[in-house]
Amino acid sequence: MKKSAFLIGALFATTAVSSAQAQDVRFGLRAGANYSNLSGNIKNENTYNNKIGFLGGVMVNIPVVENFFSVQPEILYSQKGFDNKPTEFTTVLGAKQKREGSVNYNYLDVPVLLKINAGGFIVEAGPQYSYLLGSNNETKTTTTPALGGAPSTTQANDKNDVSGLNRNELGYLAGVGYQANNGLSLSLRYTGALSDFVKSDDNTYFNGDLKNARHSAFQLSLGYLIGSK
Repeated sequence: MKKSAFLIGALFATTAVSSAQAQDVRFGLRAGANYSNLSGNIKNENTYNNKIGFLGGVMVNIPVVENFFSVQPEILYSQKGFDNKPTEFTTVLGAKQKREGSVNYNYLDVPVLLKINAGGFIVEAGPQYSYLLGSNNETKTTTTPALGGAPSTTQANDKNDVSGLNRNELGYLAGVGYQANNGLSLSLRYTGALSDFVKSDDNTYFNGDLKNARHSAFQLSLGYLIGSK
């Protein structure tokens, strides 16, 4: 959390300095949705489905070349995760398992975007730091023994446990969109992680299926920069 606090503090400090130097700095709001899932080398990959989650937060646009090129840091609350597709699969011990429910990961995302505005058409890309605020695991698992017998059903033991997860994440974001002169914009973005979100020594989280998994998401959002142009 210290890294997150430091980055956020540095972001606002940079913004404050830039504000004093540029009259055209504009603050704004963003809200929309993530269409997220997992990427990487995932076992039983067909059991993990895309999930829709909320994203929203604040941004500041700092012009570099007037009406064309700017730097735009943002601070966003972002819900990522996946839905469990109720598909039966076989474990390494031969038992049959089926998972149902969803897993939600709540992140604080801090992208720093380089933004080109060509007559209202927007192209933007840049690095992103993410901090895991918490999770909510609503998974129900039904297991049928390998040698037969009655199936048993279990819920996630601690649905908010993040002890096996890496809370700090580095990634990237890129997208396109359109921005009107009144500051209202529509953006379609893709964001991906450069690091695994499950700790490398944890083979118990989802039976080790997600040991090499990374977050990824398509984002559709509305933004509004205060102060018309």
